[in-house]
Amino acid sequence: MSATGNPPVVVAVDGSETAAAAALWAAGEAARRHASLLVFTAYGYEDAGFGGKMYPPSDWLVIKEAEAGELLRETRATLEAAVPGLDVSTQASDRGPAPGLLEVSARARILVTGEPVGAIAGLFSGSPDVDLAAKAHCPVVVVRGNESVDGPVVVGVDGSPLSEAAIAWAFEEASLRNAPLVALYTWHDGDTAGLFSDGNIAFQGEGLQDSGRRLLAQRLAGWQEKYPDVPVERRVEHDKPRSRLLSASHGAQLVVVGSRGRGGFTGLVLGSTSQALLHHAACPVMVVRTEEEK
Repeated sequence: MSATGNPPVVVAVDGSETAAAAALWAAGEAARRHASLLVFTAYGYEDAGFGGKMYPPSDWLVIKEAEAGELLRETRATLEAAVPGLDVSTQASDRGPAPGLLEVSARARILVTGEPVGAIAGLFSGSPDVDLAAKAHCPVVVVRGNESVDGPVVVGVDGSPLSEAAIAWAFEEASLRNAPLVALYTWHDGDTAGLFSDGNIAFQGEGLQDSGRRLLAQRLAGWQEKYPDVPVERRVEHDKPRSRLLSASHGAQLVVVGSRGRGGFTGLVLGSTSQALLHHAACPVMVVRTEEEK
């Protein structure tokens, strides 16, 4: 944690090009937040389901520790040159990537990783044992695609109270970036649970489009008052959330979603929409958990 008590932005690096891109993104995020940046790498064996630890041979660990140290030194030098004045620290863990990142997320403001390809794809597998974005103690950003510096921040709103955390983070990100916010609510045939949930009883004779607009207005009202500097575009559309959010990610700076939508297994795995975005979005994606899930 930084000397001011502001939790650091943490970025995971492993020597890959995707991790290097994530490190540069994280440096910019830390600068916007006036926070420190912690560059983190884990070089040990994976624990089995975050449980019984496996101990690799000591000579193997010595080699991996030296490689990790060199990677961190090189990454730190690159980031300090790219963002002068940024407070950059480093940490190497002898744990596996998944348990190591889960542990460091407990003291991070945001945890940033590269695109889930190759070895890192295992961190976002959808498995209850290994699903970093569904288990981390802070929001997880996966840096993928092409960030449009002039584009909006996009947030998916599903009509449930659980999307409140995603909305809060989306407004904060839009304000930090001086960017507009696009709030997107969608429904599709056979899935009107959000419109007709206990927290959103439809008015008699009210159509789905009108009910969706009312729901979105209710969810955004307090946040628009808190962030009057953020222009907001509300979109209510008839389609599957996955399809519309993937489309909206083109030309966006960031897409923000909750770790799961309505239903599902709380705190275990990501919802299908979040999973699709992590693997296919055209810009970086932030996945936010709620206090109920932690």
